[in-house]
Amino acid sequence: MELYVHIPFCEKKCAYCDFLSAPANEETQRRYVGALLREIRFYGEQFERPRLDSVYIGGGTPSLLKKEYMELILKQIQISFAVVYGAEVTMECNPGTANREKLTSYQKSGINRLSIGLQSVYDYELQLLGRIHNFRDFLHTYEMARQTGFQNINVDLMSALPHQTVEKFTAGLERVARLKPEHISVYSLMIEEGTPFYESYAEDARRRAAGGIPMQLPSEETELEIGRQTAEILASFGYEHYEVSNYARPGCASRHNIGYWRREPYLGVGLGAASLLRRSDVRYSNTTELEKYIRTCENIKLLQKEVSLTRRKKQMLPYTNLHAVAEYVSRRAQIEEFMFLGLRMTEGVTRRSFKEQFDVEIEAVYPEALHTLSEQGLLEMRAGIIKLTERGMELSNYVLANFLLDTDG
Repeated sequence: MELYVHIPFCEKKCAYCDFLSAPANEETQRRYVGALLREIRFYGEQFERPRLDSVYIGGGTPSLLKKEYMELILKQIQISFAVVYGAEVTMECNPGTANREKLTSYQKSGINRLSIGLQSVYDYELQLLGRIHNFRDFLHTYEMARQTGFQNINVDLMSALPHQTVEKFTAGLERVARLKPEHISVYSLMIEEGTPFYESYAEDARRRAAGGIPMQLPSEETELEIGRQTAEILASFGYEHYEVSNYARPGCASRHNIGYWRREPYLGVGLGAASLLRRSDVRYSNTTELEKYIRTCENIKLLQKEVSLTRRKKQMLPYTNLHAVAEYVSRRAQIEEFMFLGLRMTEGVTRRSFKEQFDVEIEAVYPEALHTLSEQGLLEMRAGIIKLTERGMELSNYVLANFLLDTDG
């Protein structure tokens, strides 16, 4: 099993961000950490100290917490769970929020992988995004991380920013690659409803999606060219393109994220955290109300409710009073997720794995999609493996939309 820990605090909300995060004072952070420790302890007892293959501490900005709070969280995880030897333990970190003392503490507490949210090497783009740091801050944080012993570092970058050109982005990408982080993630900007960016660029995004020419966002062709050159440049620096948005040096792919893409069971703790448990067919999500979360953690209760699986079949579903969502994942949704997530990885999915999980041949479920996408040169099928072609990776959103099912299978 994998563990995700959500820290919902940030110094300032970024202009593009729709994550469950917000600024909070030190007292709120203290109360939240206390509640989080109780939730971790609860699940350790309920599952009888289960084995953990990976831990991911995300947010928000986990590195914003006092080092003593992070030490308490990691200690409680070690007490409540059986963290396997050599487990990947990742923490997200923003430049300007982690000093040498914190980084040393993270190392001693068991964090062995750092994910640094750079987003851009250009200060004017960082200001546009609403980030609290500049490129010099990032370089300082990166160098301190190396000096304090971190040998597995990811750097996050964003592409398709307003007014961004292929030349500007690739020049910045090369600057990052020359630093030799073990992992680089490159995510295209998404214009999310409810954010300041939505107010500024929603019409542009709609125009681009309709095949028109946007005024401020890069065109679809520019975005595709950025993707092509990203793959070429990082390959020349020795990175493997192992997932649509992720590149790693050999042996340094994110084990935790691969678990998500393979639909392996994971437990989420913290505000709004999601879980996929049992045989990856039960989904939970915690409440997103901060005060309710803190208050409920004072007395977490195990409950049960009757859930209709079909018109004739019902089953009892365990959940807790922390959960805002507790549901069985339908067979159709499981199949869709298997394809959506599995095809994001360059290794693709196997016919054998599909048959083992769903007791049906993949061609029986997706005869038209497999044929059409293969004919279009977007899907490669051979030796029991189905995966995206290079062109399919570029057009992954279009390809994956073809694996939506109309009815339950």
